Amino acid sequence: MLLSKEQYKKFFWPVAIGLVLWFCTPLRPAALSVAAWRMFAIFLATIVGCITQPLPIGAVSIIGFVVLVLTNVVDIDTAVAGFGNSSIWLIAMAFFISRGFIKTGLGRRIALNFVSLFGKKTLNLAYSIIGVDLVLAPATPSNTARAGGVVYPIIESLADAFGSKPDSDESRKKIGSFLIFAEYHGDIITSAMFLTAMAGNPLAQAFAGEANVNISWMGWFLAALIPGIISLVLIPFIIYKMYPPKIKETPNAKQWADDQLKEMGQFSKAEKIMTVIFVLALVSWMTGSLTNIGATTTAFAALALLLLTGVLNWQDVLKETGAWNTLTWFSVLVMMATQLNKLGFIPWFSKLIVNSLGNMNWFLVLLLVILIYFYSHYMFASATAHVSAMYAALLGVSIAAGVPPVLAALMLGFFGNLAGSTTHYASGPAPIYYGSKYVTQSEWWKMNFVLGLVYMVIWLGVGTLWTKVIGIW
Repeated sequence: MLLSKEQYKKFFWPVAIGLVLWFCTPLRPAALSVAAWRMFAIFLATIVGCITQPLPIGAVSIIGFVVLVLTNVVDIDTAVAGFGNSSIWLIAMAFFISRGFIKTGLGRRIALNFVSLFGKKTLNLAYSIIGVDLVLAPATPSNTARAGGVVYPIIESLADAFGSKPDSDESRKKIGSFLIFAEYHGDIITSAMFLTAMAGNPLAQAFAGEANVNISWMGWFLAALIPGIISLVLIPFIIYKMYPPKIKETPNAKQWADDQLKEMGQFSKAEKIMTVIFVLALVSWMTGSLTNIGATTTAFAALALLLLTGVLNWQDVLKETGAWNTLTWFSVLVMMATQLNKLGFIPWFSKLIVNSLGNMNWFLVLLLVILIYFYSHYMFASATAHVSAMYAALLGVSIAAGVPPVLAALMLGFFGNLAGSTTHYASGPAPIYYGSKYVTQSEWWKMNFVLGLVYMVIWLGVGTLWTKVIGIW
C-alpha cells in the first residue's frame, strides 16, 4: 500500500530540521569538524522522525542509515558494524525468551496463582498483580508485552468479575480504575529495576559503555534494589489513598483465579521446562561477574535451550517481530550515537554545558540533569526514543561536571523508565491502560505529577545514598 498524504506530512519536520542543520555546516562552532556537525544533523533528523513516525521507527532508522552512508559521513563497514553490538542482541534474545512465557501459558499461570494467594483485599490484589510484573520483568524486555499481553487481560477479567466497567464513574471506580493505574506504575518500577526489563535499558548500557562506564546486569539490579522495593511498597499505597477504589474487599478474586487455574489444567511439561530455563538464565545473569559469562551469552544460551527442548520453534523466533524490529533500529541509533561521540560532538556539547554551570556542586548538577531528562519526556511518546535522543548527551554533561560516572549512568537509566509517570502517551503500556477508559486524562496527569515527585525523592534521594552504601561511588 502506498503512503498516505498524512504520512508524507509527518516527514516534514525531520527533513526540514536535517536540511537546515546540514546547510548550516559553514556556520558550525569552530571546535567541531564538518563530519561531526553533519552526523548531528542526520542523527537529530532521525530522532525527530522517530517521534513524528511517518513510518515505523525501524523504517525511519533505516532511512537515516542510508542517508548517513550515501553522504559519506560514515562508511558502510562502520555503519554495518553497529549491528554487532552485544547489548542490542541481549534485548533481542530476551524478547524470544519472553515469547516462551506467553506461548506456554506460564505467564498467565503465575498471574492467576498470585491473585489466588494474595487477592482477598483490593490493595493486596494490586500488590499481587504487580508481583506478577516483577517476576516476569527480568526476562521480558518489552514492558508493553508484559503489561499489555500478560497482566492487562487479568485486570480486565477481574474488573468485569466485580462489575467494574469503564462506562461510568460509579462503575469504573469500583475497582478497575485503581487496579489499572496501580499496575501501570508497577510496570514502570519493575522496568527500572532490571537491565533486561525494558528495551531502552540495554541502549542506555551501550551509551554508557561508549563513555567508558561499564554497567553489568547485577550492578544495575543491586543499585535499583532498595529504591525499587520502596517504590513497589509505597507507590500502590499512595495511589490507594489518592485514588481509592469503592470495593475494598475482594473475597471472590481467589475463587475466580482458582476457577481459571482449574480450566488451565495441570502444570504442563512445556511450562516446567520454561521455568527451569528462566531460573537458570536469571542465576547466570546474577552471577555473571563471578563466572565471566556475559549477559548476552546467557540470553543466547537460554534461547538455544528453548529451541532444543521444543518450547519454541524457529517459526516462533522468526515471527517475533518486536525482537527483529528492536534489533534494527537500536543498532542504527546506537551506531549514530557512537559516531557522535567519536567525532567529538558529545564531548564538545558536554563541555559547553559544564562551562555554563560554573562550580556547581555535582549533586545539584545531577538533580538538574534528572529534572531536565524527566520533564522533557512530555515531548516524547516512546521511552526508547527519549533514551536515544538525550541519554548520551546528559551523561556526558554529568560526568564532565564531576558526577560519579556510574551513578550518573544508572540514575539516567532508571529515570528513562520512571519518566513514564508523566503522560498517557509516555510509553508502550500507557496507551493500552489509558485506552481502557478506566482512568480519565485529567486524573492521569494530576496523579502522575504527584507521583513523579515521589519518584524523585525515592530514586534520586534514597537511591543515591544506597549506591554510596554499596560502593558504586
